[in-house]
Amino acid sequence: MPLRAHSGRKGCGPGHEARFKRLFLAGGCALGLLTAGSLHAQTPQPRKEGQLISPSLLAAHRGGTLRLVAAASGGTLDPHINYSGKYINLFAVVYDGLTTFKKVPGPDGNTVVADLAETLPAPQDGGRTYVFTLRPDIHFSNGRTVTTADVAASMRRIFRVGSPTAGSFYSAIVGADLCLKEPATCTLSGGVVEDPAHRTITFHLSSPDTEFLQKLAFTHAVIVPADTPDHDIGNTPIPSTGPYAIASYDPNKSLVLNRNPAFREWSAEAQPDGYPDTITYSFGIPDEAAVTAVENGQYDWMEGSIPMDRLGELGSRYTAQTHVMPHAAMYFLPMNVNLPPFNVQKARQAVNYALNRKAMVIFYGGPGIARPLCGMLPSSLPGATDFCFYTKGASPSAPAPRWSAPDLEKARQLVRESGTAGQKVTLITANTSVDMAMGTWVRDMLQSLGYQATLRPLSSSVAFNYMQNTSNKVQIALKDWSADYPSPSNFLDDLLGCENFHPNSDSSINIPGFCDKRIQALMDRAKTDVSLTPQQSEALWREADKLVMEQAPIAPLIEKDTVLLTSPRLGNFFYTTVNQLFFSQVWVQ
Repeated sequence: MPLRAHSGRKGCGPGHEARFKRLFLAGGCALGLLTAGSLHAQTPQPRKEGQLISPSLLAAHRGGTLRLVAAASGGTLDPHINYSGKYINLFAVVYDGLTTFKKVPGPDGNTVVADLAETLPAPQDGGRTYVFTLRPDIHFSNGRTVTTADVAASMRRIFRVGSPTAGSFYSAIVGADLCLKEPATCTLSGGVVEDPAHRTITFHLSSPDTEFLQKLAFTHAVIVPADTPDHDIGNTPIPSTGPYAIASYDPNKSLVLNRNPAFREWSAEAQPDGYPDTITYSFGIPDEAAVTAVENGQYDWMEGSIPMDRLGELGSRYTAQTHVMPHAAMYFLPMNVNLPPFNVQKARQAVNYALNRKAMVIFYGGPGIARPLCGMLPSSLPGATDFCFYTKGASPSAPAPRWSAPDLEKARQLVRESGTAGQKVTLITANTSVDMAMGTWVRDMLQSLGYQATLRPLSSSVAFNYMQNTSNKVQIALKDWSADYPSPSNFLDDLLGCENFHPNSDSSINIPGFCDKRIQALMDRAKTDVSLTPQQSEALWREADKLVMEQAPIAPLIEKDTVLLTSPRLGNFFYTTVNQLFFSQVWVQ
């Protein structure tokens, strides 16, 4: 599929011969108008625990239909399996876990609070034991009461269905090692102990996990009925506890959420009652058309990155509807360390040297919303990357403080030394405008290094799963990634941890198939050593980051902010750092 070249906007000189230059300048001029300072978002005051919405405010804004739109659906409805931001953020108003992140705007949204549990338990036994007490009288959308049996079964189900984070998030639970080896017979015996009479669930860990409460707050640990089948439920909704329940789903057309008749608000911080009566998610609208539809109020929000050629008009004509918001996220190129040509370290390092990260910034939207990234950790995270190996004049032995320019001469030299020149390489991307623009440039870069490179775009609904499965023999891919919660582990351990490589599975988020025991030991210590200060933990993550980038299984491109476009009728713009636009709290009437 050819990439459409864009002519320059007013003030941009036309007549450039190269397609890349036309794209580069179009993006640059557009982003002269779109910067973080030119946009704004009204931040509502969050409710405090126990504080009710005033009856008059609730009456004025409760009701109506919130209309979401995307180019494609997001795959399975199974919350223990789906790992797409497209649905995970939506699932936040459908399902609940024992813990969750506080539903408030701003940095306080990173705070873990009790959800289905009455309170957050203090860790016992040196951080190896957590005892939760289940709130009473909470019901699933099918009317059944939530019990400790549902909690225990849900934790087992994470392993039985092969959740993508079963290993990285929940492997510390006693018995998890056996569950990872034999998922079908998983019992977590001794690891998850229920006491129905006292409504308690006790977790025993084989080693401390300093992020255990955050991991229980993630979508893959939501509580579902105990009789939920131990396989991917696909397009069939599972009964839920949140203010909304999934009413219907056609992956080719739409997803519909209605109010959950069994819901009652037990904590405004954890799961506030919702304003819209219905939330609809329409699929099959290309991103260019979706921008126009949201601008005009036909839809209220669009999923995905805004096409580069539309950013200028948003910054000049639709600033009240456009919001640039912080979020720990990046674009990167995972390279398969088990397949030619990237099973050779010098070939992977060559890609890192050759990348023009300034071009990638422009393709995403410009310096107002993106910045070059040299390592695995975006700047908003603790222990953020503070070095750059792969830039002009730098090397792993003599890093620069930041990226400045590509080094094509060094990159070509490494390709020659690797013995991989002339090999065929296929780059996999999603078929969105931004990914296609970046992917076309990367393909051309690979060709300039001496490879026979081709670009293969896939529907955004299947691209991520395809990249993960080793059966598809993906050599290199383009992928974006964002934090499940604000921690370096979400980028280093999730994407490159040994426990996250599962051959022949669509749930293998370690796409490069990378495993280094020394690096894994550093990451494990950062996650489990409760004696470490925050500064010491950050130092471990930073050391792991440097060791990873020396081996270069991934080529980071950029870190990015989130650009959200909403309709003129959407009010009470409510953005949380974890779940982004929080759909239950916006007003549509």
